Amino acid sequence: MRFPSLPFLCAAVCIQLALWQAVRAADQPGASFVGSQACAECHDTELDAWRGSYHDLAMAEATDETVLGDFNDTPFTAQGVTSRFFKRDGTFMVRTEGPDGELHDYPVAYTFGWWPLQQYLIPFPGGRYQSLGIAWDSRAEADGGQRWFHLYPDASIDHDDVLHWTGRDQNWNYQCAECHSTNLKKGYDLASDSFNTTWSEIDVACEACHGPGARHVEQARTAGEGREPLWNVTKGLAVDLADRDGGHWVIDPQTQLPRRSVPRKARAQINLCARCHSRRGQISDQYVDGQPLGDSHRLALLEEGLYFPDGQIQGEVYVYGSFLQSRMYAQGVTCSDCHDPHSLKLKADGDQVCAQCHPTSRYDAESHHHHAEGSAGASCIACHMPQRNYMVIDARADHSLRIPRPDLTLETGSPNACNACHVDQPTEWAVKAYEDWYGTAATARPHYGEALHAGRARLPQADHKLLALAGDEAQPGIARATAVDLLRQFADPAQMLTVGRLLGDPDSLVRAAALRYLATTNPQTLMQLGLPLLKDPILSVRLEAARTLAPLAAMPIPDGEKARLEAALDVYRTSQLVNAERPESHLNIGLVDVAANRPEAAEQAYRTAIRLDASFAPGYVNLADLYRALGRDAEGQAVLAQGLKAAPDDASLHYALGLLHIRDKDLAKAVAALGRAAELEPGNARYPYVYALAVEGAGAVEQAIAILERALQAHPEDRDILVALVTFNQKAGNQDAAGDYAARLKALD
Repeated sequence: MRFPSLPFLCAAVCIQLALWQAVRAADQPGASFVGSQACAECHDTELDAWRGSYHDLAMAEATDETVLGDFNDTPFTAQGVTSRFFKRDGTFMVRTEGPDGELHDYPVAYTFGWWPLQQYLIPFPGGRYQSLGIAWDSRAEADGGQRWFHLYPDASIDHDDVLHWTGRDQNWNYQCAECHSTNLKKGYDLASDSFNTTWSEIDVACEACHGPGARHVEQARTAGEGREPLWNVTKGLAVDLADRDGGHWVIDPQTQLPRRSVPRKARAQINLCARCHSRRGQISDQYVDGQPLGDSHRLALLEEGLYFPDGQIQGEVYVYGSFLQSRMYAQGVTCSDCHDPHSLKLKADGDQVCAQCHPTSRYDAESHHHHAEGSAGASCIACHMPQRNYMVIDARADHSLRIPRPDLTLETGSPNACNACHVDQPTEWAVKAYEDWYGTAATARPHYGEALHAGRARLPQADHKLLALAGDEAQPGIARATAVDLLRQFADPAQMLTVGRLLGDPDSLVRAAALRYLATTNPQTLMQLGLPLLKDPILSVRLEAARTLAPLAAMPIPDGEKARLEAALDVYRTSQLVNAERPESHLNIGLVDVAANRPEAAEQAYRTAIRLDASFAPGYVNLADLYRALGRDAEGQAVLAQGLKAAPDDASLHYALGLLHIRDKDLAKAVAALGRAAELEPGNARYPYVYALAVEGAGAVEQAIAILERALQAHPEDRDILVALVTFNQKAGNQDAAGDYAARLKALD
């Protein structure tokens, strides 16, 4: 046997050691971005599929190749403003209304999106880019496209409106940038209120999903002649998106339904997609690829205005929140089961994507859908994924993949797929047809939407329904968490047994909601049950724990617990400064500082919020309330006057001023201010109620009764209004009316 010489052996060992050190280094954080062209060296097929996808076209420099809109000196009139799109010296330009209400010429720096519409980004001072409120309809002319249109066609928006394209709510750096570019760094500076936003690639490229690729490339290049690369388990990638459990989809021989051969445990892929395809707020800029969404973002629950009571999409919620409600998600379906992750196209055309798992012999049959073959009613997507338009023309499918329930329309007011097509038929007709086909067992099946609707409308027995839903682990976590949030308005010590158990729930959304509920309890319960959650594995839960526990920081608790809480509050403040450009973030900091008895810090936070946005009413209201608590009402009145000068039609400012005048015992001024608040925001039951109390206090009991009667028409189940009507009618000698209102109050109970 011949052995290599010692120098050669040492060199070989050293090389091998160096290579393995490189492989081990790939397991450590801090890998750098290399760009999609580096990926193309080995993955040209995937890159070819990605080119031209909506991810590839998410954002681009404005050039003749990327701009789809008509800039041929084209006028467009909307919101009372005639804008003009043109080119000047090769630069795409728009002449439109600026932040001062006057017309100005603006250059277009970037395109944003591709189909069915394209938006345009305009550079502003301070590193800002603003999204123009006029977009280009890129659909075919035959489909109504190839035209300019306004994104808020039914609103009246002037240059002072929060929705005006030049305002903070249309700012690209905050609202859009994170999800349209790769390795985006917002680069906001609070002192100068300016941005220095950067990215590795302008669009959603390979590393936006796979994470920084330097170590993957490094490992790939360890291959020599006749040698395989020295891969580690994840091949040097920052996130492991592979299914390593060997699972695949099969048809259960007993139920004839699809199921996964092994239960899915890894959720890295869907957590990755959810980062952008969800309605959420960012809570950390230290994103770790593939980790739970709650470690970087706070997901919106099934809130009113975002979702209908039964969980169907209403506002623009970007898929993930609806998908969490689905049986598909519960059974382990993930995004790439239906969508190609590189081209983003469906893996099969139309309903054929469903046929991958649902046999056509059973589901594409009239016995299942009860519609003529080839009709709209025979479509899986039409029935189980009804669409709604956002941004005027962008149809988005509901990913809760629910069975249509027209009976829930009657009970909760939620829409249903049957009447979405049969618009000329009453809902009762749809319910009868449904029960004729599928029997009454389908409509008799309980649905979490019933409990959520009861909670929203404060219906009788709502608390019992919400508590039952919250504790039912068979229901979607997002629905259960929403139930806990709604339950807070019916807080009762008898509920604590269930709420305490929910603090240890497997779903982080439920744990966070249970923490919020603890704010309704006493300090001892708060400390006993809440403090352990400061160590929760999910950041969003830890932040919720810190915010809820903040009042304990002003109380005598053990030094060790106080130190833990103070550290958690510092993390909370840091999380809010991820969006330091937003006045809401500083308001939130001020609120926890008030709770923790740090009035000077709270005052500074509120004043920062006002500095960032002079029309931000909550900043003034909370600062004035802080001054009230400190015995400085005169300063509070000056703050409210300043706020009303900036936002004269904000009801909350008039309401706060009215309460201040009540404290000053100036009922005439209080009545005027509270009346204005009730006039500006009639949908808020509290405003007319307190207005009526002030009017009655001024001696006009009949006028107060009239105010309450009008308020009751809009809020027929408001207990405070009913109690006041009983009391005031008794005082006025209207005993019959008082009895009627007392009976209505008793019926509610």
